[in-house]
Amino acid sequence: MVSLRADARRDFSSLSEREILSLAIAAEEEDGRIYSEFAMRLHDLYPASAALLEGMAAEEDEHRRRLLDLYVERFGDRLVPIRREHVRGFLSRKPVWLQKTLTLEQARQEVWEMEEAAYRFYLGAASQVTDVGIRKLLGDLAAAEKGHSSRADQIDAEVLGVEGRETEKGEAHRQFLLTYVQPGLAGLMDGSVSTLAPVFAAAFATGDTHQTFLVGLAAAIGAGISMGFTEAASDDGKLTGRGSPIKRGLAAGIMTAVGGLGHALPYLIADFWVATWVAIVVVLIELWAIAYIQKHYMQTPFWRAVLQVVIGGSLVFAAGILIGNA
Repeated sequence: MVSLRADARRDFSSLSEREILSLAIAAEEEDGRIYSEFAMRLHDLYPASAALLEGMAAEEDEHRRRLLDLYVERFGDRLVPIRREHVRGFLSRKPVWLQKTLTLEQARQEVWEMEEAAYRFYLGAASQVTDVGIRKLLGDLAAAEKGHSSRADQIDAEVLGVEGRETEKGEAHRQFLLTYVQPGLAGLMDGSVSTLAPVFAAAFATGDTHQTFLVGLAAAIGAGISMGFTEAASDDGKLTGRGSPIKRGLAAGIMTAVGGLGHALPYLIADFWVATWVAIVVVLIELWAIAYIQKHYMQTPFWRAVLQVVIGGSLVFAAGILIGNA
């Protein structure tokens, strides 16, 4: 399927009541399928958590039924073919079937994000419609979804035990991941990897540490500004619950600049080869830090994360040296 460009999406505020109900029905169908898939994958190892997820899937199906009954009563039996990816402010989710592994923490984070987004959607939709019956149903569903977000903390509660529950990551932690860690990690990866080529190309082309530092400084700051504005403009956070676009933009922009400056600062050293070897060591530390953050916060298997960033970084690094020596 061809992805929609950002400017081809509809603003949420422009949707009619018929389109809002159609969108809500499609969203409930998709969420129900996701919960069922999660339950199937977790059933063998965590049957209690799987049962909870199956219950949530059944509740999503009940929401869909209530929405569909009201839609047929108001607008007939032809739904508008609209989905979340057609509306500005919603994020495209990675299809569940593409995830090779599913950890409990991944499921918990996904459940919380889905329920928080659903709550915000129904809250915004209820304030936008004028039909009393539609508004009441959307308000009821907003309250129901808000209550569901706490279900994320119940997944595998028995397995975690008392000590696990005391140290478990709650809503504040999940919001921290969405607002700061995810955009900051994307920025750090972009800054650390994308600026490798210009820095080392300048280094080997000029042999001048001062000129190399200036190139690295310009690349890091430019990339930081670009990444910050891109992240801030990608989502206002009202429907997804990802938090303030300014905070996310700052997290992405600052970490992008930090990633680029890391291997530019060694070229303040006057000796070219000393500066270059220090920069290479810094690059290795940066890539290792990215892999650790992916493992610690995003539940990416450590060695898979290492291979991703090391291979990508190595290719960009080699491109910079080849260009610099051309």
